[in-house]
Amino acid sequence: MPGSASQARAARNVDGVLLLDKPAGPASNQPLQRVKRLFGARKAGHAGTLDPMATGLLPIHFGESTKFASYSAEAVKGYEATILLGTRTTSGDVTGEVLEERPVTCSPRDIVAVLDRFRGTLYQIPPMYSAIKQGGQPLYKLARRGKEVERKSRPVQIDELALCAVRSMEVDVRVTCSKGTYIRVLAEDIGEALGCGGTLKRLRRTRVGSFDVKDAVDLEALERMTPAQREAALLPIDAGLEPLPRLDLSESQVLRVRNGQVLNVGSVEVAEGNVRLYVENSGLFLGLGEVAAGNLRPLRLIAPKGREMRQMT
Repeated sequence: MPGSASQARAARNVDGVLLLDKPAGPASNQPLQRVKRLFGARKAGHAGTLDPMATGLLPIHFGESTKFASYSAEAVKGYEATILLGTRTTSGDVTGEVLEERPVTCSPRDIVAVLDRFRGTLYQIPPMYSAIKQGGQPLYKLARRGKEVERKSRPVQIDELALCAVRSMEVDVRVTCSKGTYIRVLAEDIGEALGCGGTLKRLRRTRVGSFDVKDAVDLEALERMTPAQREAALLPIDAGLEPLPRLDLSESQVLRVRNGQVLNVGSVEVAEGNVRLYVENSGLFLGLGEVAAGNLRPLRLIAPKGREMRQMT
């Protein structure tokens, strides 16, 4: 198609991270594709899927930054959620068909007591309406055909579960949790523990690691921006990696690392594990390495053209 060919020719190298405030309605891939077109970017991906009904923080990684998107996806997440008590649905949220309605007789004190039981390490069974694949097929596709398959429970970590408000049959909570936590399942489990059932009415992601939704831009605002303003909204390639220790390398060490060699860094005070690598003096970001037993080996490095890329000031 002529249009597709011209779009491919127009695509350019863009590197960095955009914090997008996803609207309710579309799946995560639709806003990603719109943003990618706005930037004319050759390569982009998001870190951590949001359900269509969910809003909030969706980090989008461009170009060389996609090499590090997995660190955002693995990071601790923060959410604001509303649980509708007295209702159970097929999907675990209000987009599904109602399976059951029960009277709600619990008090705010009852709710506080139940929330106390859902902090720490929990085991969740992934919902059928999820993107997890079984036999090469996403579960949600099987669910849409009326099929249900056995799923294994998975451990998740709930670091914070705070009661924010109670309104009639609705409960607002704030959650800080590990990757892989299904807030829909949490809403259902809380409802069951209260004896009335529950389903997720609203979900907004507020945090992904060190990224905060307060710093995000929505699609409409992004569309109104000039190309220069969009570029200015990009965070550098190493954004979100700040919790990792930093290690600066000399020019000769950089050359060896780029050639895949292992460096002895036993004389440097740096914690073992993953580290951010930079060129000393220039502050150029190189990528990530791993320190073990005093030795540094490269993990993920940006391409040599990274010398011309956006860098953290």
